[in-house]
Amino acid sequence: MAGSEVIEVEHKYSPSESDALPRLASIQGVDRVGQPVSEQLDAVYFDTKGLALSAQRITLRRRSGGPDAGWHLKLPVAAGERRAITEPLGADQEAVPERLRQLVLVHTRSHVLVPVARIKTSRSSTLLYAADGAVLARFSDDRVEAQFLLQPVEPSRWREWEIELADGPRALLQDADEVLAAGGVPVSALPSKLARALASSCPGEPAPAPQPKRRGPASDVMLAYIFQQVRALKVHDPGVRGDAPDAVHQLRVAARRLRSALATFRKLTDTSSSKLLRTELQWLAGTVGQARDAEVIRARLKEMIDAEPPELLIGPVVQQIEEQLGTTQLQGRAAGLEALDSDRYFRLLDSLDAFLAAPPLSGRSRNEALETIGRLVSADRKRLKAAVRSLHDGADGTPQDAALHNVRKSAKRLRYAAEAASPIFGKQATALARAAEDIQEVLGDFQDSVVTRETLLVLAAHAEAGPGSGFTYGRLHAMEQQRGDEARVHFLDAWHKSRPKPLHWD
Repeated sequence: MAGSEVIEVEHKYSPSESDALPRLASIQGVDRVGQPVSEQLDAVYFDTKGLALSAQRITLRRRSGGPDAGWHLKLPVAAGERRAITEPLGADQEAVPERLRQLVLVHTRSHVLVPVARIKTSRSSTLLYAADGAVLARFSDDRVEAQFLLQPVEPSRWREWEIELADGPRALLQDADEVLAAGGVPVSALPSKLARALASSCPGEPAPAPQPKRRGPASDVMLAYIFQQVRALKVHDPGVRGDAPDAVHQLRVAARRLRSALATFRKLTDTSSSKLLRTELQWLAGTVGQARDAEVIRARLKEMIDAEPPELLIGPVVQQIEEQLGTTQLQGRAAGLEALDSDRYFRLLDSLDAFLAAPPLSGRSRNEALETIGRLVSADRKRLKAAVRSLHDGADGTPQDAALHNVRKSAKRLRYAAEAASPIFGKQATALARAAEDIQEVLGDFQDSVVTRETLLVLAAHAEAGPGSGFTYGRLHAMEQQRGDEARVHFLDAWHKSRPKPLHWD
């Protein structure tokens, strides 16, 4: 079968061997029940020896028999809901398809995928129909035999019912729960057949993120935010590998948020651990983001070229821009993918997991969250104000462009700090984050202009050295200079009119 992707929504139940089949027609919305169809299914499940996928409630299997024989990867979305991705069986029974391997590499890392369980299922499946003939759901009565392959243990056997939605509403599953519960059959306590097959070897539920409280420890605020960003990084990793739209940007933002939070809250942790993570996150964001930088400049120049009168496009300008930046973008993507496949990246992921599992906290982390976090966020606000003052004093001789870039980085750090503080400061922190984001965006336009001008100088030099002309590039450079000057003025005007307001915790 060809590769496909769907969202599966299903509920599983735990009947006894002697339980009679439920009265499926009594489920609300079901008009009639089809004839049962028998299937023999044989599935081998793959994972690392440490069960890294099972720890994330992910299943990867190669199944023969039934209408959907093939490789199946199932990623959790919500309770009872999974994203199911399939690939054809292939000739090699132990060669996981590369597409599926890439999708779980953020979890498996440098570890090999091996067979961990074999599950044979004797299934009787029945379709549930609406009055108009639409298939609402499929009911399966499964008799299961499972063999754990990593240890010499006896096979386990059980009976299981499953109702998987087709075109039916989710309310159908809720009503089915009530119908089956009335007959004494509960919803299964385990999310999958594999979890039951692994038995005591199955990893426990992943630890939830802390829930920050105003009077709780300051560390909970930091850890909740870091937990959120580590999860975002892992979510967007497969998208970067698959070249999904915006995935590079989102992964880089997650890495930058992590690095910024570790800087803002460094006094709550062991300094050496925090510093090492910040260094590695900077490497990750910079390496993976190269393609994104080229993409942004390429789109910006295309927009400018499209607005130019044709008679002012002297020489093969469009071709030269596409060749130069297209090559840069491809090279950047290759560098980013190489980074994501590297041991250095896998060690970073291991370190982030270890940080959350056993946070290297300082004594100050136990202090009450409201005042402690408030003071740390306020320190970032003061840092931003100092960066703005440096634009005018000229004491260190910093060029204006670089100084404005420092203001932007300070605004970004303040924004992320305020985001982290929002669970305990509410609207105060949200307003502060929004104000910092406004500064970041204005100066982001300025920085894009700076980088675009640098690119135009390189393009002009190449054109003059070859068969082209530097005229158009000079014209675009002048337009970008004006655009940058306008962004600078816009920022200074906005800063004088409305500066980010401090948090209050008294």
